[in-house]
Amino acid sequence: MASTYLTYTQQSPSTAEGQKFTLSMWVKKSVNNTTSGLYGNTYDNTHRGYIYFNAQDTLQYYDSAGVNYATTRVFRDNNAFYHIVIAVDTTLSSSSDRIKFYVNGVRETSFSASSAPNQNDTLKLMNTTNTPNMGRIVEAGTSYYFSGVISHVHLTQGYTYDATPFGETDSTTGEWKIKTSVTGINYGTNGFWWLKDSIATTDHSPNSNTFTVAGGTLTKTEDNPSNVFATWNPISGRNSSINFTYGNNTITNTGADAWNTKYALSTMYFNKGKFYMESKLATSGNVYVGGILMNPSSDTYSSSLGMTNTGNGLGYYESGTIYLNGTQLQIGSGSTAITQGDILGVAADRDNGTVQFYKNGSTSSPLITTSNGLSTSKEWAFCANWYSGGKLETNFGNGYFADNTVASAGTNASGNGIFEYDVPTGYTALSTKGLNL
Repeated sequence: MASTYLTYTQQSPSTAEGQKFTLSMWVKKSVNNTTSGLYGNTYDNTHRGYIYFNAQDTLQYYDSAGVNYATTRVFRDNNAFYHIVIAVDTTLSSSSDRIKFYVNGVRETSFSASSAPNQNDTLKLMNTTNTPNMGRIVEAGTSYYFSGVISHVHLTQGYTYDATPFGETDSTTGEWKIKTSVTGINYGTNGFWWLKDSIATTDHSPNSNTFTVAGGTLTKTEDNPSNVFATWNPISGRNSSINFTYGNNTITNTGADAWNTKYALSTMYFNKGKFYMESKLATSGNVYVGGILMNPSSDTYSSSLGMTNTGNGLGYYESGTIYLNGTQLQIGSGSTAITQGDILGVAADRDNGTVQFYKNGSTSSPLITTSNGLSTSKEWAFCANWYSGGKLETNFGNGYFADNTVASAGTNASGNGIFEYDVPTGYTALSTKGLNL
């Protein structure tokens, strides 16, 4: 949830722990153009420090001890995990080396602000008696929460490291990837290793600095740096009345009537494979609860029937009507209405050019095939579309609808993703692992 944050009670830090420290975390953003707090420590105006994404989507570290660093680089990819490392050593003689930023293993060298601390300064981010916050910063009495996913958080105090103890380059893909087994790290008295493979409040460092969920609800997700799951892409929404929440897995329409400006695509596309997803109709409206868009990169929507009238779209309207390429399909009986609380499953087989819809785990339409107009020569993406009203809570395999876990997980032979109902044989969740099965 967007109001979730963690705290822990630290022991009195030494001077060295305020001069040398490293914060490493893997984060996946779900909102842009808003202040999102990662780690903060605020006692008063002269004792405060925090690391956050600012409203311009750059990464910033402010400390009342005289530090103000902000990257030139912007962070607007809501599909990928970023590995963020802030390495501090104020004892160094070179002022430009006292604060170092690493993103996905590479040191950042371009900053719009770069006020370095004086040599041997003790920084307020670590050296205060206040309670540190993870997932929130507080400025002038206002809380700014992080909206997204945080995983594998390391804090070392009294010791400074670059990114290599926490990540490495994949020898096959050349991409920066997480090290799930980290060794040889000195954490100091107040250091910790949080959110390792679960939401247990355990510290996996030798310190046993267990944290507390101080606000909101800490929600487990299958989405992680080793296996990134698809979500809805807020950039594809194109309308300010479409609100994306719960890690961009829930969409609420609050605006006036329109088809062509209110739609969403999955963050991942696919040109092969068999993928399954589920959407719960949390609030009724005029909604295509689920479907697929062929050739999503063209991103051309008609004003009359939205995604289904592009020549490339298939949608299951909540009334039970199925439209493909602007035409109501006449493929026999079987499709039924989706009402509030129902879950629509979509099984998309790009290899063979078929789509099957399911209502609450049971087949809810005849099989739709290339003979009806599906194409196996185009890339596919999952999609949804609104005219007015409506709220969808989508499970791309994370195991949740909004912040509610699936009632009783169905079978999934692929072992990839957790769904409410049995995943059809041969299908899997749309994720980086699923794309490579």
